[in-house]
Amino acid sequence: MNPYALSMLMSSLAMGTIITLSSSHWFLAWMGLEINTLAIIPLMTKMHHPRATESATKYFLTQATASALLLFSAAMNAWVTGEWTIMNMNSYTPTTILTIALAIKLGIAPFHLWLPDVLQGLDMMTCLILSTWQKLAPMALLILTSYQLNANLLTLMALASAIIGGWGALNQTQMRKIMAYSSIAHLGWMTLVVSFAPGLALLNLTIYLMMTSSMFMMLMTLNATNMNKLSISWLKTPTLAASMMAGLLSLGGLPPLSGFLPKWLILQEMTKHHLGVLSTVMALSALLSLFFYLRLSYMISMTSPPNISNANLAWRKKNNPSLINPILVVLSTMLMPITPMLLM
Repeated sequence: MNPYALSMLMSSLAMGTIITLSSSHWFLAWMGLEINTLAIIPLMTKMHHPRATESATKYFLTQATASALLLFSAAMNAWVTGEWTIMNMNSYTPTTILTIALAIKLGIAPFHLWLPDVLQGLDMMTCLILSTWQKLAPMALLILTSYQLNANLLTLMALASAIIGGWGALNQTQMRKIMAYSSIAHLGWMTLVVSFAPGLALLNLTIYLMMTSSMFMMLMTLNATNMNKLSISWLKTPTLAASMMAGLLSLGGLPPLSGFLPKWLILQEMTKHHLGVLSTVMALSALLSLFFYLRLSYMISMTSPPNISNANLAWRKKNNPSLINPILVVLSTMLMPITPMLLM
């Protein structure tokens, strides 16, 4: 892609998110989301492959539907209240439609079916943007309006996301689909706690962004698009493979890694609100996710394919594993020591 076109698209992505984050008017928030959607579609189709075109078409239709629902809910709320302010959503029907619209935008179950298919048709860099940056604007709107939304609907969607995110990845071999289901499961945890403690949802989002970014960067460096390619990563570069193992276990929420921190705090918050059964179901659903992360870690560390030393040498000459930002990897796996600061 032309560097000037790429810089313009990336600037539009940043501008769309900033407009949504800084707006207090529904029309401005909707405009920022639309700029985001229109800016990422050319990035999706830069591979000039039918699969990429299919992914871009699915993404556009899904996001257009969500944007239409969001604008419809804002207009309906303005008809009732006389205001377009984001913080003034009092009617039941507009808030329900808004909840569905944001769930479609984020890929929360049961509106998640587009996310694995879209990610599978894209290159790793676009998958990284779609899984991290594109979540910021809808998640900000969800946190801003969390105390006005339907808490029961949010809880049901969160429970479905956590279960489907863990269950759906069990039979997957493609890393992009596994990361998509991982995103669905993590969004379930954020959606669960956003009505009770928006600060915890923001903390979970921050740690999710760091873990997912470091994982995609490692997958890009190793050119590992499926489990077979992932299994030879230890022969290519043991250091990077060990970092990937720690990142996978952190995504699974295994203590004492960073991914355990938000799950622990969210379960603690749920038990404070006397939601013991819901906390138990969420903790059990996390075991499903942990299973496939452990399976991937096992493939990296405990399996070795036939001797392909010449291919490994060629890979080391062609690639530079030092591209991975070590600070991001450390943050995504070793945030547990700051837990006392977060609990103050």
